[in-house]
Amino acid sequence: MAFTPRRIIHTPRAPVFKGIYSQAVLVDKTMYVSGQLGMDPASGQLVPGGVKNEAKQALVNMGEILKAAGCDYNNVVKTTVLLADINDFNDVNEIYRQFFQTNFPARAAYQVAALPRGGRVEIEAVAVLGPITEVSSCL
Repeated sequence: MAFTPRRIIHTPRAPVFKGIYSQAVLVDKTMYVSGQLGMDPASGQLVPGGVKNEAKQALVNMGEILKAAGCDYNNVVKTTVLLADINDFNDVNEIYRQFFQTNFPARAAYQVAALPRGGRVEIEAVAVLGPITEVSSCL
């Protein structure tokens, strides 16, 4: 019986909290990145300046985790954006576009009742390990 490889991805360059979760889990060639808040990895605190700064830091943190697995933002195929206030959607999109510029990943966005540590945005991702080749749409 063949086994599917599973590897825990960890980097000190992204926030590490005591908890029962991993920064990311790589199963075969698919990586599941845990939700990232706008936390400064050095201080363990939310970055100041509101939702735009938090979104930027969350995506920087995600990038460090992707890098630890040998990936980058181009490997991301799906994201989920959790917002404390759906009215922040356009501000988060403005920052999101700086990290995902073409061939955007599939995405869902939700307003939630609350986020950990009083965060205003949390972003999780699914990425595929290895080189990505874009092909034309089947439509």
